[in-house]
Amino acid sequence: MDCLEVEKEALLKFKQGLTDPSGRLSSWVGEDCCKWRGVSCYNRTGRVIKLKLGNPFPNSLEGDGTASELGGEISPSLLNLKYLNYLDLSMNNFEGMEIPKFIGSLGKLRYLNLSGASFDGIIPPNIANLSNLRYLHLNTYSIEPNKNVLEWLSGLSSLKYLNLGGIDLSKAAAYWLQTVNTLPSLLELHMPNCQLSNLHLSLPFLNFTSLSVLDLSNNGFDSTIPHWLFNLSSLVYLDLNSNNLQGGLPDAFQNFTSLQLLDLSKNSNIEGELPRTLGNLCYLRTLILSVNKLSGEITEFLDGLSACSYSTLENLVLGFNKLTGNLPESLGHLKNLRYLQLRSNSFQGSIPESIGSLSSLQELYPSQNQMGGIIPDSLGQLSSLVVLELNENSWEGVITEAHFANLSSLKQLSITKSSPNVSLVFNISSDWAPPFKLTYINLRSCQLGPKFPTWLRTQNELTTVVLNNAGISGTIPDRLWKLDLQLSELDIAYNQLSGRVPNSLVFSYLANVDLSSNLFDGPLPLWSSNVSTLYLRDNLFSGSIPQNIGEAMPILTDLDISWNSLNGSIPLSMGNLQALSGEIPQFWNKMPSLYIVDMPNNSLSGTIPRSLGSLTTLRFLVLSNNNLSGELPSHLQNCSALESLDLGDNKFSGNIPSWIGESMPFLLILALWSNCFSDNIPSEICALSALHILDLSHNNVSGFIPPCFRNLNGFKSELSDDDIARYEGRLKLVAKGRALEYYHTLYLVNTLDLSYNNLRGEIPIELTSLLKLGTLNLSSNNLGGNYTRKDWKLAVVGDSRRIKKQTFWSNSKEHGFHNLFGSPESGNLALCGFPLTNECHDNNGTIPTGKGEDKDDEDGDDLELPWFLVSMGVGFIIGFWGVCGTLVIKKSWRYAYFRFVDKMKDRLLLAVALNVARLTRKV
Repeated sequence: MDCLEVEKEALLKFKQGLTDPSGRLSSWVGEDCCKWRGVSCYNRTGRVIKLKLGNPFPNSLEGDGTASELGGEISPSLLNLKYLNYLDLSMNNFEGMEIPKFIGSLGKLRYLNLSGASFDGIIPPNIANLSNLRYLHLNTYSIEPNKNVLEWLSGLSSLKYLNLGGIDLSKAAAYWLQTVNTLPSLLELHMPNCQLSNLHLSLPFLNFTSLSVLDLSNNGFDSTIPHWLFNLSSLVYLDLNSNNLQGGLPDAFQNFTSLQLLDLSKNSNIEGELPRTLGNLCYLRTLILSVNKLSGEITEFLDGLSACSYSTLENLVLGFNKLTGNLPESLGHLKNLRYLQLRSNSFQGSIPESIGSLSSLQELYPSQNQMGGIIPDSLGQLSSLVVLELNENSWEGVITEAHFANLSSLKQLSITKSSPNVSLVFNISSDWAPPFKLTYINLRSCQLGPKFPTWLRTQNELTTVVLNNAGISGTIPDRLWKLDLQLSELDIAYNQLSGRVPNSLVFSYLANVDLSSNLFDGPLPLWSSNVSTLYLRDNLFSGSIPQNIGEAMPILTDLDISWNSLNGSIPLSMGNLQALSGEIPQFWNKMPSLYIVDMPNNSLSGTIPRSLGSLTTLRFLVLSNNNLSGELPSHLQNCSALESLDLGDNKFSGNIPSWIGESMPFLLILALWSNCFSDNIPSEICALSALHILDLSHNNVSGFIPPCFRNLNGFKSELSDDDIARYEGRLKLVAKGRALEYYHTLYLVNTLDLSYNNLRGEIPIELTSLLKLGTLNLSSNNLGGNYTRKDWKLAVVGDSRRIKKQTFWSNSKEHGFHNLFGSPESGNLALCGFPLTNECHDNNGTIPTGKGEDKDDEDGDDLELPWFLVSMGVGFIIGFWGVCGTLVIKKSWRYAYFRFVDKMKDRLLLAVALNVARLTRKV
């Protein structure tokens, strides 16, 4: 039947409130609304029962995703659709609009999906009225934090699917599990990144025993794996990754006889050996245990996994642990294995010959171990292999055509070594035709030469070419230069390649080019505008720098043309080289697994986009030295995995948000220097117990220094090996007036810089407990206080010596204490005492003598120097004049002394002559 007129009008009114840039609703014309796109009706009555309006291109990065987003207002005319039981508005963009409260009145709804649609505000409590609801998907990163409760959830007794991923439920952390436990029909529970923190270890009664999917990843649970979990015997999917779970893996995992996915990765504190009982999970398809502290020998574990009569395992991820041993031949029994990731362990030996039996294997990563020996040519039988990464091991021997014989699916090949020593040789005939078409090749410190590998002539799909330190000499064949490639990286440095480099190469956006340390000659090449880094040092390039280099390559950020034979002047166009500019686009919610955003030293402007808050896996956000402005968006607090937040040298304003301390527990670096932040330093910053670098200098911050800074335990303890591994990237800091950029040594830096603000009051004596603090800068504030040297004895990093401080006296809070560097140019105008010209006065206006100071001060600054001079004088008198003085005064002693020296000289010469004569006779 045709749709009812009242429902057609309701839909048209609903359409009128929406924005539709791509015309997705252009079919909403004509009399029969049941034929409109996204509308479904019940055949017998013509009633509208379904609105399926989710974005069909949610993951596009090319603009289609944004263009196809619906937006605007959601009209309450939907209430006229009395039989609507399915509503999907997912992955659209409603730009912070609140979830309409009238949705709780759509009583027939059984399916509601508002995920990823940029709703804001709180979840309306009247959703509890939807007693028929079976499927609720609200996964979003824009819902207002710290205000959401879950009382409404207990009213949805028919619920089978629940996804609240990304919603800040910290206010419900104490009772969330009890509320979920009231849903007896629940089959799937997805609550990743909900700031729950509290994982209850026991439940008096387990109600949702039919649960088959449980995702509680990225919540920061700080406990062992709870006991009630092992009573969910129907579990097929269990994801607890990116928490702080501790302890070992109990044997009780064998209760999950139907389990197909187990992900306990990125907990860091799960330790002990791998339990053999995991081998009983014969239906397991995905096992992810990476980024923990698991140890022990790998052989028995893999033997157990391969013991099933029919192994279903497809994905095995054990990387970034402390596992040891050789990979056993039983690995070849995992016939369905598609993805094998073993990075960063301590495996030894070579790859077993049985690897050739894994006919379904698509990706292989045994990189960064202690493996070595000869790579078996059975690898060449893996016809499904797409990615082969064998980096950072000690391979040796010869690679031949047999290693690639049947790799018809191979797209990425990477074999690198950290040392320049070459022990792996490619011996491939010049007429060999590879069975694959690579897009990525990375071969470092492998012998490919002496001639350029001609088998690359067929690789016309390459985007990355790295042949660094490959022992290649001679010229590159012209046909290789002429391949129609769109390269994002070309690195053929540290070879003996010669000839001229053509200008015809084409590069994709932000391409990196490194031709260093070769024998290329002729003029400097000049390529397209897409090159961002260009290293041509240590070659034979000659002539002048092209006059239009600035116009030809306007986004160039790194240019090294040293150690060549260039002449002439530096062209003025180099002054036109500019960095990235404009606003940061809104596409980050399309890349949920991104963990590094590094865009410093550019000309970016505008505000930080809200969609950056969707990156729950983000660990490094570096946007320093740009022109960004506005307040820090609250959605950034969803980036709870952040370890480095560097927003220095921008124009950000407003308060320093308190949620930084509440939502980012893993933060190691917080750099907000040179902005326009104001108001007080929030005490919540003190919760950042891992912090090693805090730089709030050059802002308008006021108020007092929080005494709770004593809780910054990162400034009290040595970094663990795991912490050191978490330091990545570069950071610019200003110390003692010098701007320093740290890279490899960044993990050694411990600094607290609050200089050039409007701070007032006393310097908290609690700062003296930060024993590993290397740099403390409080200059150019209005700080004061009455302190002695003994108050300010901070330990020097790696040294038992004490920093000696000048004592400053002040009897009022207006008088400032000098910064701990001791320079008189600190800018604290009320400071007094030597070396400043400002004398300090007590309450009576007299200059204090300092007699009240502790005489047992272990530095003893006032007494050490006089006593040292006295002892040095006494030693000089006794040592010099006690010996030499007597020789000058008494003539007979002087003669006796020189006669003694002459006799000893004669005896020495005689002994040498006798020994020489005796040796001559023997010869």
